[in-house]
Amino acid sequence: MKINHMEIQEKMSVLEIIEEMEKSGVLGAGRLSRATKLLAQVITDEDTAVFLSIAGPMVPGGLRKIIRDLIEKEQIDLLITSGANLTHDLLEAFGGSHYREIHGSDENLCEMGIGRIADIYTKSEDFEVFEKEINHLFSEISRDRTKFSIRKFLYEIGKRILDENSILNTAARKNIPIYSPGIIDSMLGLQLWMHTQENELTLDAVADMHELSDQVYTSPKVAAVMLGGGLPKHYALASNLLKGGIDAGIQVTMDRSETGSLSGAPLEEAKSWAKAKCGSNLVTVVGDATIIFPLMVAGAWEIMGEN
Repeated sequence: MKINHMEIQEKMSVLEIIEEMEKSGVLGAGRLSRATKLLAQVITDEDTAVFLSIAGPMVPGGLRKIIRDLIEKEQIDLLITSGANLTHDLLEAFGGSHYREIHGSDENLCEMGIGRIADIYTKSEDFEVFEKEINHLFSEISRDRTKFSIRKFLYEIGKRILDENSILNTAARKNIPIYSPGIIDSMLGLQLWMHTQENELTLDAVADMHELSDQVYTSPKVAAVMLGGGLPKHYALASNLLKGGIDAGIQVTMDRSETGSLSGAPLEEAKSWAKAKCGSNLVTVVGDATIIFPLMVAGAWEIMGEN
């Protein structure tokens, strides 16, 4: 089969551009095309539970509403995320923002009360509001009960947030579980630790595995969609270990495989650990998820007839 060169015309839709990539079928273009078609397939398959994992600055990087909309449409069955993405979701839910085009050396930014994530900026005044509001929620949640699984604790936070654009709020309304096994490694976790210095509040990380394993075993098939790597990616894959692995997987990563890190590991490697089934449909797209994922979702929705 020969490679056909892509042809771009005026006023093409996202899907039409992706279909041109399919005609080429190689390198990043071919991978994005295959990933888009696979995403549409697993979302529409009623027998497939879709696990979305996100690591890295996906919320401050502009994907907050896309992730929120996938939850609102009930097109994912659960979310696995770093505590940092939850922190940034809450920052905006409490009225804060993420900023761009703030100039100065990092030393000057620190003096100005500005934190930097690549070319994304945050203001300390927004985090001050975050700290005040989250501690108020901690006190309210622990008033009648002091021990929670992480998933139930995040549900309690989500149902108390008024921002309907919030990932946590939408997940609570739609009863879509959010798991965050590394929640302590974040500003949210730091505030939780500080709260427990004078208040009783305990999170049971092991309890989440009971619910997550139930989800795995009751789902005929599982597809994992992984943005970035790290702990969220491993949690998504490892939760399927005892059932022989995921049936389908999409990975979007910028990390390399040579160092043996999980974040850069090809999905095929997961077959050796029984975290992905032999014969599973796996696609890795190497690239920035803030570029790739919006295109992938838009193309999948167009395939599904939603655009």
